[in-house]
Amino acid sequence: MVINLGMNWENFYKDNIMSYIKSLQENPFELITLILDLAIVIFLLYCFFKVVRGSRAWQLIKGIALFIIATWVSGLLNLKILNWILTGIMNLGVIAIIVIFQPELRRGLEQLGTNKLTKFFGIDKDVSMKTKEDIYKVVIAATELSKAKTGALIVLERDIKIQDIIATGIPMDADVSPQLLVNIFEPKTPLHDGAAIIAGNKIAAAACVLPLADDKDIAKELGTRHRAAIGISKESDSIVVVISEETGKISVAKDGTLIADVREDVLKKILISNVVTKRFTTERKERKDKLKKIKENMKKEKVKQEENQESK
Repeated sequence: MVINLGMNWENFYKDNIMSYIKSLQENPFELITLILDLAIVIFLLYCFFKVVRGSRAWQLIKGIALFIIATWVSGLLNLKILNWILTGIMNLGVIAIIVIFQPELRRGLEQLGTNKLTKFFGIDKDVSMKTKEDIYKVVIAATELSKAKTGALIVLERDIKIQDIIATGIPMDADVSPQLLVNIFEPKTPLHDGAAIIAGNKIAAAACVLPLADDKDIAKELGTRHRAAIGISKESDSIVVVISEETGKISVAKDGTLIADVREDVLKKILISNVVTKRFTTERKERKDKLKKIKENMKKEKVKQEENQESK
């Protein structure tokens, strides 16, 4: 059996591996196509496993992988009867795989045929668009909390990171949604007391402790939530949405100042203006300026080269 195993491996090595290496030596261009081929296959497998991993099919994939290895080993060890049985099952297995993975295949094909193609391949939306969507969700949540007169404190992180404040709360790392934000501040729940912090298009943490503003010129009627909102907006460039528990009024804290009694449409404008427009417009402007400078430098270098050639 050991002799047969050695002969099988030797034949496989000569017929497949060595012949392929020789063909690569004769035609080096095939190496590029091989690398491209492997890269595409690996990428598609990664996408497939990413879609399937969270589903029931993940356990079945493990079983199929074990079955394929068993078939290969039985052929290598020259176990003819076992290999014949396993190979026969594998031939019918293609139909079984289509039936087993029908929900995943259907979902993947639906995404390929719609505008969800980028999501299928793991490509996120444009950050500015996603941030704008998150702001709309925050506004919806703030409006619902205001109607119910539920106290809330929602911090939107901008350029200055507030990781030390996030660390004081309960980590969440959840997608932003109005339902979740409303549920966080539901009275008599474990997370309602404190601030929810949105950072990197995620609800990073809840029940966070914020620094309180101790300015003497702050109105005495302002509660702890409003003082906390002003405090964090002073120590960082974060924007804070506050909902009063007594009146249900919405306020916005920005740069150490409080904009009180804000309507829904005004809240939306303030957040989009400060979180999206200023940030991403500045970034685009900086990129354009950099490109402009690079082009100008290239033109100057080209002129210098032409002048040097003329002088010669």
